[in-house]
Amino acid sequence: MKWRNKKDKPEKKNRRFFKRKTDQQEPIQTEEIVEKPVFPDPSEMEIASTLKNDSDIEQDHQPEELEIAAERDDPDDVSPKKAKKRVFKRLKERLKKSRKTMGQRFDTWGKKRLDDDLMESLEESLITADIGVETTMTIMDTLTDQIKKKQIKTTDELKSAVLDELMKRLPESSPPESHMIYHPHVILVVGVNGVGKTTSIGKLASRLIEQGKKVIIGASDTFRAAAVEQLELWAEKAGADIVRHKDNADPAAVAFDTVQAAISRKADVAIIDTAGRLHTKKNLMEEIRKIRRSIAKKLPEAPHDVFLVLDATTGQNAISQTRLFHEALNVTGIILTKLDGTAKGGIVVSIANTFDIPIRYIGIGEKTEDLQPFDSELFVRALIE
Repeated sequence: MKWRNKKDKPEKKNRRFFKRKTDQQEPIQTEEIVEKPVFPDPSEMEIASTLKNDSDIEQDHQPEELEIAAERDDPDDVSPKKAKKRVFKRLKERLKKSRKTMGQRFDTWGKKRLDDDLMESLEESLITADIGVETTMTIMDTLTDQIKKKQIKTTDELKSAVLDELMKRLPESSPPESHMIYHPHVILVVGVNGVGKTTSIGKLASRLIEQGKKVIIGASDTFRAAAVEQLELWAEKAGADIVRHKDNADPAAVAFDTVQAAISRKADVAIIDTAGRLHTKKNLMEEIRKIRRSIAKKLPEAPHDVFLVLDATTGQNAISQTRLFHEALNVTGIILTKLDGTAKGGIVVSIANTFDIPIRYIGIGEKTEDLQPFDSELFVRALIE
């Protein structure tokens, strides 16, 4: 090709440079987006002294958790049916340790024959779940009799029969707040150290305040180190008032002042903490009786409820604690904590079958919303289905 003049002709070095640069160009790389793990907000976690070990914190996100999160993100759907479904999914996921003992074993039955081996496996599941030997034997006798009478013919029918038998041994559920009819409604919270009394009080206060109730907390556990400080943190987080005295003050005096403050400030609910030193049983119970008498001096019909907090991970030891406190204080309701951390969720059935005491709330995690009203149907289904 001929050029009219030298100015129109490109220099060779420029052409070579252009070609070399073109050959060396690499394809454009898109930046890889790496999802960062989402850690719980510190404000939603329990006080440091009550947190679980790192090994107990579940790291993997299961499909059920993702479904729950997806449903929770829909603020427009607040139908009771949908809300109950969300609660069930969360409950089922949080009770997965107990499900491994019961529900997942049922899943392996398939279409097996209803023979002795299968019935022995069922009996072992019930006992391992801490339902209790006596209750388990009663259930097994009933199921065996139904199989002999051909009322149960398949493993699916057997699974449904187990669910029915467990349901029979649990009281009918009702919203715990529907029983809080006094103003102020005074709740005395008892239990041994380490079961989660302080955190349960804080979560309960948060729940009631979210419902529009005015709550005041009484710090009557005046002897345990940092007990009052922990309760103050929870009260501040929940937005509740708190009544406290100096360290080593008279617990009965704190309780009296709490009720007096609840009346004068027109609070809806007064929640009073107590000591829980089980190694001095006699002195402990006498101290709590003194608190009760002090409360009654200000408000004759109070306390209106005595809630016993139990740690589900202690298994059958929770039975002996219930008997001890119930005989001394006439417990009106149970808060069962740490159900997400145990494979012995059947202790709920054992307690209900042994004592005529309603289970008001269950704790299935560290967040405030993980203190849930006990629903017997949802609970049993979460263990088995």
